[in-house]
Amino acid sequence: MAVTAKAEQKRSVEEAVSYSVGHRIRIEILCILNEGTHSASELSRLIHEPLTTIGHHIKELVASRSIELARTEKVRNTDQHFYRAIKLPFVSDEEAKALPPAVKQEYAALILQTITAEGMGALWAGKLNKDPSVRLMWRWFSLDAQGRRELAEEQLESWERIAEIEARAASRRLESGEEPVTWIAATMGFERSRSVGAPSPVISQLTPGKN
Repeated sequence: MAVTAKAEQKRSVEEAVSYSVGHRIRIEILCILNEGTHSASELSRLIHEPLTTIGHHIKELVASRSIELARTEKVRNTDQHFYRAIKLPFVSDEEAKALPPAVKQEYAALILQTITAEGMGALWAGKLNKDPSVRLMWRWFSLDAQGRRELAEEQLESWERIAEIEARAASRRLESGEEPVTWIAATMGFERSRSVGAPSPVISQLTPGKN
C-alpha cells in the first residue's frame, strides 16, 4: 500500500512516531507486526494484555497511520480485523528525489518508528547488555558537501556488504542446519536539527562484555 498523507489523520507524522514508540505495549505491537499479520486477539495472547487494552492501542496506531488494516475475516458471524506493519519499498536516490516532501517525510517517519521500536523492544528484553557482538555507536560529524556525499556512499556500500553477509550465512545454514538468530542492523545519516560546526564532544560506543 502506498504511503500518502492523510488530511484526516489525527496526529502529524512527527507526532505519530512519538506516540507510537511512547508506550511499551505499542512498542510490542509494532515489533510483532513487523514479523507478520495479526488480529487484536492474537496480539492480546502474544503480549499477555487484555483485549480491550490492545484494541485501544491498535485503534490509535491505525488512526496515526503507524500500522494498517491488512484484511477482515468472518469468524463465528463476526468481523475479525487483521493488522500489519506498513511496508515501504526500497527507494533509490533517483526515486527519492522525485518524491513530494510530504511523502518523503512519511517514509522517514515510518523507518525511524521501526528502528526505534525494535531498539526499545530489544532494550526491554535485555538483549543489549549481554552479547559481546552488540554494537551501539553514535556521534555527529562536521562535513563539507563532498564529505556528505562520501558518507552517503560509505553507508550504501556498507549496507550492501551486510546483505552479502546474510546471503553467505543462509548458505552455511543449509549445510549446518544451524538455527538463525535475528539481528537488527540499521544505518542512518542525516543533518542534525541544530548545526554546531564542530566535532561532537560525545563519542558513544557500547560493546557489552568488552567494556
